[in-house]
Amino acid sequence: MRILLTTLNSKYVHSNLALKYLYAVAQPWAAHVELKEYTINNTSDYVFGELIRGDYDVICFSCYIWNIRQICDLAETIKRAKPDTIIALGGPEVSFETETFLNGHLWADFVLMGEGEAVFRQWMEQLFSDEPDFDSVDGLARRSETGVVVNPPAKILSMEEISFPYEYLPAEDDKVLYYESSRGCPFRCAYCLSSVDKVIRALPMDRVKRELSYFIYKKVKQVKFIDRTFNYDAVRCREIFRYLIERDNGVTNFHFEICADLIDEETLELLAGARKGLFQFEIGVQSTNPQVLKNCGRNGNFSKLAAVVEQIREMKNIHLHLDLIAGLPGENLESFRNSFNDVYRLKPDALQLGFLKVLKGSPMADMAERYGIVWRRQAPYETLFTNDIGADELVHLKMVEELLDLYWNRGGFAHSVNFMTALQFDTPFDFYSTFAKYYYAAGHQHKSHKKEDLYRILDQFGRCLEDADTADEVRCRLIRDMAETLNPDAIKKFEKKGWELS
Repeated sequence: MRILLTTLNSKYVHSNLALKYLYAVAQPWAAHVELKEYTINNTSDYVFGELIRGDYDVICFSCYIWNIRQICDLAETIKRAKPDTIIALGGPEVSFETETFLNGHLWADFVLMGEGEAVFRQWMEQLFSDEPDFDSVDGLARRSETGVVVNPPAKILSMEEISFPYEYLPAEDDKVLYYESSRGCPFRCAYCLSSVDKVIRALPMDRVKRELSYFIYKKVKQVKFIDRTFNYDAVRCREIFRYLIERDNGVTNFHFEICADLIDEETLELLAGARKGLFQFEIGVQSTNPQVLKNCGRNGNFSKLAAVVEQIREMKNIHLHLDLIAGLPGENLESFRNSFNDVYRLKPDALQLGFLKVLKGSPMADMAERYGIVWRRQAPYETLFTNDIGADELVHLKMVEELLDLYWNRGGFAHSVNFMTALQFDTPFDFYSTFAKYYYAAGHQHKSHKKEDLYRILDQFGRCLEDADTADEVRCRLIRDMAETLNPDAIKKFEKKGWELS
């Protein structure tokens, strides 16, 4: 029997940690199991051809909001081409409303619900049994002669029972490697599936250090912790930070999702001694409106968060990535504008403007009617409008998101953007909002642009402002930005072509 574990990642540099866990579980049957990953950017013909040429008896897909539609199309096509192929699916996109999913997708044979390690092990035992009894596999849903059968949930394993996912697989040096030292979250944010997991389970510290030493020894480029709130335990958090600082190989970067409210002075003192580039922090602010956060079941102290972020920023050794979510219950455009300005003024290295997704199985789905939340019925289930913010306003925020990404998150415009934001507009949001309207009215959204063209576009926007002297100042700062960002050949090319877009 030939079994394939596979998925479609959102980008090539990403990898799928869940499949690596399952591959470790499958070691008793290692001769029969392969793991191959593709991306949503691969053509369907390419992936289909690869899977058909593999001549697999069983294909297991890992399903998320970014790949579920493509996986469904791919799996259905495989089933039509080779009807005897067993199709199994797992992941958050099929772990909720599972019976409905199986009834609506007749090509699917099995769904492994929830955390997959225990389910997958039992399922594999039955696949290789002379008399398989799939009713005995907790956490399994399947199609039978009498209809869809959904077994009771599988037991939750302790972290000690779960194998190190890289024990049987090489550390890919051209991809981000994902790692978790704990599962669960102390918070109950209604939009997050982690709110369903009521208990935090952590790996023993000696095992965490042993596994991290593997990444350090291999000098992998980046390790991304997927712990939902890495610093829920300050003492444990500091011990891991200290271990990584002391054994820094000068190459590897470690990314953490943290709650800035929980960072204390002792932790900040420790972080001050880290090599620049060793750590990268992602901090979910989501909103600075206390009532909006309360509506989501989330606690937040923005004053404490801001103070911590400012201290970390002053250290100049840790990359800061802050997140906002548009469309949260109770937040209108003016409230979001305030949240945007509050966070932008902290000058993070990256500010991600995301949009509320009403995920299957999340408490937000039960709250939606109360707040008039209407969302896309297909993945990624993004909010279309609410009682508080309209569809046209959310579309405009999509425009703002694009300009924020081009002119702040990617870097290279600090002098010019900071000047325009401070002197020409009441708030940072007003700058991006006005610039977005100009950018779209000019049709620039219809194609991708080289860096030097983005300078030209910002210059043209500056020329549209009423104050000609200010427009000249913008150009001076654009030239300064280019000198710090573009290589000399690119600047020469720019000077030759001039300021006008072709």
